[in-house]
Amino acid sequence: MTARLETLIDQGTGREPADLVLKGGKFFDLVTGELVASDIAISGDRIVGTCGTYSGKTEIDITGKIVVPGFIDTHLHIESSLVTPHEFDRCVLPYGVTTAICDPHEIANVLGSEGIRFFLDSSLETIMDIRVQLSSCVPATHLETAGADLPIEKLLPFRDHPKVIGLAEFMNFPGVIHKDPICLAKLDAFYGDHIDGHAPLLRGLDLNGYLSAGIRTEHECTTAEEALEKIRKGMHILVREGSVSKDLDALMPIITERLSPFLALCTDDRNPLDIAEQGHLDYMIRTAIENGVEPLAIYRAASISAARAFGLRDRGLVAPGWRADLIVLDSLENCKAEIVFSAGRKVTDDLFATRKLVAPVGLDSVRARPVEAAHFGVPVTEGETPVIGVMPGKIITQHRRYKLPSSGNQTVVDLSRDIIKVAVIERHGKNGNHANGFVQGFGLKKGAIASTVGHDSHNICVVGVDEDDMALAANRLGEIHGGFVVVEDGRVTGEIPLPLAGLMSLEPYEVVRDTLHHLRKAAYTLGTTLEEPFLQVAFLPLPVIPHLKISDKGMVDVDRFALIG
Repeated sequence: MTARLETLIDQGTGREPADLVLKGGKFFDLVTGELVASDIAISGDRIVGTCGTYSGKTEIDITGKIVVPGFIDTHLHIESSLVTPHEFDRCVLPYGVTTAICDPHEIANVLGSEGIRFFLDSSLETIMDIRVQLSSCVPATHLETAGADLPIEKLLPFRDHPKVIGLAEFMNFPGVIHKDPICLAKLDAFYGDHIDGHAPLLRGLDLNGYLSAGIRTEHECTTAEEALEKIRKGMHILVREGSVSKDLDALMPIITERLSPFLALCTDDRNPLDIAEQGHLDYMIRTAIENGVEPLAIYRAASISAARAFGLRDRGLVAPGWRADLIVLDSLENCKAEIVFSAGRKVTDDLFATRKLVAPVGLDSVRARPVEAAHFGVPVTEGETPVIGVMPGKIITQHRRYKLPSSGNQTVVDLSRDIIKVAVIERHGKNGNHANGFVQGFGLKKGAIASTVGHDSHNICVVGVDEDDMALAANRLGEIHGGFVVVEDGRVTGEIPLPLAGLMSLEPYEVVRDTLHHLRKAAYTLGTTLEEPFLQVAFLPLPVIPHLKISDKGMVDVDRFALIG
């Protein structure tokens, strides 16, 4: 290390030419908010010189351009991009996301330790710095059937891995508040390390109790008022804008220079089609500035504030001694990455080609029993029926109640009020559970949509108007080993196989992106009014998000954290 330090010092002082120099541009100083005209000298993976003139073994002219620190996505599930970590790396790094802090919660719920190990092995090979939070809630609750169980004893062997930061989003906040022994064992084991939070709508004294367990960050705020209370109580708020959960607009009032040290950005769940059409964190930055947010506030949240929140002390500024994760932009307002450097390496196709591949896992994880139309029947009951109310752009749902029409002894859909059927089918080969219910807000007039991406336990979730189509869609998922399927009038009109744990494709992200175009068109033909119907389906079985959900065990009243009769 001494020789390396000597080289860093010599190149920083200018006694030796730097390995790489970016010349003629300006960098955005996230301390003062100034644009500083300067060369930027890089030695290996470190910045060694700013605010001066340097010569380099390699020099790149960036006249008229602006350099900012690489962006940090502070909370995401790479599985929701529908591609492997290697393809996520290749898809997102060119947009300037040089660090991604992921929770492999989805694959962990299907495969357990094997899934976490796959992500850790992949993180050692990617060009982007992928950091891993160990999934804290597998299964997420007792209200669903997961494919795996990860008690604290199975998490501890991963704790000292170089890519592990801490404990991932602690979704079972009722378990924390009510001192569930399994929850307390995990919190106790990671007390003093980073513990990520997940407590939508939690306020007041219950929030105080939750935070007293050592939880410090959270991405579930949907209003500025909620975010401010959590900031006042010591939380670092991760502003989220994903394919379904879109909270940026509601939280823009808190993205100020004063509060920016306590903010970061995340996507949570974002698919390749949205990335291709809009971008990634760069989209959030661009949108915020267009709506009057100060550039200093949003760029701080995207880098230095994010790094500090997660204990990544070597990145987030354009300054000597800091990791050379850098983005060359056309302007702060457009936030278009023209050149990206990851640990001092210029991001190119040749650089991606140096990575070693990691063998896929979980290629036979869809073990659901075949179903028939009769399995989707809902017997008539007295009184009103609970109906999941979907809100576009939110994973929070409403608990609605309606008197529904019937035919014989069966309750049926009501298209005049946009109420259709929803079912969850256990797919891990454990018990064959099958639960039916009703959902409002998809706009479907015919057909069915089915998915093996069903947060958090990733059982099969089907929404539809016609029971025969629902059965065909569910059974087709078994044949393609998982994915998304659209069925109309007895035929499959769109599908995307996701054979890796029923969550991720083995194809390049470009193929996934193009297939999603066709899949969306097939869903729109059914009449759906939702911009992203597939991930909206995927969140219907999520029983840790208020207010009404469905699992393979039945309808779930999330407010009571209990199954409905």
